Amino acid sequence: MGHLWRIFITVATSKDPMRSAWRVNMLNLAMGHRTVVSDLATFVVNPIITAIYDANFMYDISASSDAQIDALLSQARSEYAHARMLTFRLTPWSPPSLEARLALIGIEQTRTLCLLLEGDLRGSHQTQDLRPIETDDDWQSFRELKRAEWTEHVSPAETGRGWEVPDGLAAAARLKCPPVRYTMAYVEGRPVGFFNSWAGVDGMGQVEDLFVLPDHRHRGIATALIHHCVDEARQQGVGPIVICANVADTPKAMYAAMGWQPIGVFRQYGVSP
Repeated sequence: MGHLWRIFITVATSKDPMRSAWRVNMLNLAMGHRTVVSDLATFVVNPIITAIYDANFMYDISASSDAQIDALLSQARSEYAHARMLTFRLTPWSPPSLEARLALIGIEQTRTLCLLLEGDLRGSHQTQDLRPIETDDDWQSFRELKRAEWTEHVSPAETGRGWEVPDGLAAAARLKCPPVRYTMAYVEGRPVGFFNSWAGVDGMGQVEDLFVLPDHRHRGIATALIHHCVDEARQQGVGPIVICANVADTPKAMYAAMGWQPIGVFRQYGVSP
């Protein structure tokens, strides 16, 4: 069953923009980590970055029967013995029985809105000081911005536990580069934001990971970063460009206003190991 499911996914991906966008996003997230493909799922594994869901997760999951789901959970516990959570990334075409089981024994962590830009970006942008992230000092500045981003979204109690999560996110980002290209924005020589671009696969690219410090928002920096990274991807021969946003976050409205069209919602479940 798993083999036939993968054939179906492969054939359908070439005809369905949502499936193609899903594939681009998963390959982007998996970059820099170990990938294990079985009949039940694709496992992305990084035992060094233990606290980061984006470095330890499963996708393209075909398990549907009780026996298959039991086997999937068993393999997941083995692959992710180092992880705090078993992370399952699901799509609208994932087996309903799998999602029902995960909803019973785990929690729905996030819902991700996938959007696709097929034409030009709408609107204009002001000139900003944008530079590629290349040196060790650049990556140190990026890590500090990741810490600021994380602090903004968690409770003071979580902040007090240290920087394992934002530092892990920064490390995972660096593992992708190249081929992912990160750009940092500066104001008076100080790093204040970042974004990235990737040429993707089969002519479909991706931009993601947008952040600007709160004190520098609403000044056109995010818009300039988006235009820059889309242009960068297009210069590498990319046509459609994927961007993803947490359904609960506000950037999705900005992306839509700039020309991205919503094409699907993907879900993520976590199960305690």
